[in-house]
Amino acid sequence: MDGLNKWKAFLEELADPQFVDVSSLKLKQTLAPGLWDKKMLTPEIGDALYKIAKEFFETLHLPPNITLDDVTLTGSLATYNWSDLSDVDLHLLIDFTKLENRELMEDYFKEKSRNWNNTHKIFIKGYEVEVYVQDSSEPHHANGVYSILNDRWIKEPSRFRPPIDYETVKKKAAALMEAIDEVYEFYAEKDYRLALKSAESLMDRIRKYRRVGLETGGINSVENLSFKVLRRNDYLQKLSSLKILAYDKLMSVNVSI
Repeated sequence: MDGLNKWKAFLEELADPQFVDVSSLKLKQTLAPGLWDKKMLTPEIGDALYKIAKEFFETLHLPPNITLDDVTLTGSLATYNWSDLSDVDLHLLIDFTKLENRELMEDYFKEKSRNWNNTHKIFIKGYEVEVYVQDSSEPHHANGVYSILNDRWIKEPSRFRPPIDYETVKKKAAALMEAIDEVYEFYAEKDYRLALKSAESLMDRIRKYRRVGLETGGINSVENLSFKVLRRNDYLQKLSSLKILAYDKLMSVNVSI
């Protein structure tokens, strides 16, 4: 199957709630091999990640008073909940109180991060790197946070977590997958305006859904785990792709609306 047909098949694939895969949510016995030596980040990985962070930081072209306070590794690869689909979540910590126009600069950081992540495909031991600029004072909900600059845990992960209702996670994730499949149906029916509107609304709904879950139940909330199931089953990528495709069709002159 060629690339175009694979992409078409990916968009057309529909979720079956019976077969929603939650296996990647299971805790592992150790931290990700290749990245960690027992519970410490290996020097090779630490040096590589710092170099990536430093070079990305330089692309921000910030004034001299804005310095890199820390570089942290967080997300599932800093926990026992990693999987082959995990990303290297590389966070650059900056003191946002030093910014002249904080709101404008936050948007700038998000756009620069998004562009960098979309442009570069850097892998560390098979895991793709994603950069993010974070306020030094921002609370982080992660189970594990490791300081690359100081080579120590800020928050060491625990293998203990309360029992998870996997059936509820599967049902919630399946409902969101079906909503994403509905966006594809609008797109396939050439109702690009409705597809775009539905994609934007659903993306906002999923973001709020996860945020509420993190604030009320933490990283093991049904909402956050459902979000992880969507991401690890490529449904967030599918939704993002549909949004872009629908927008492009709407903006094309030769499309009948």
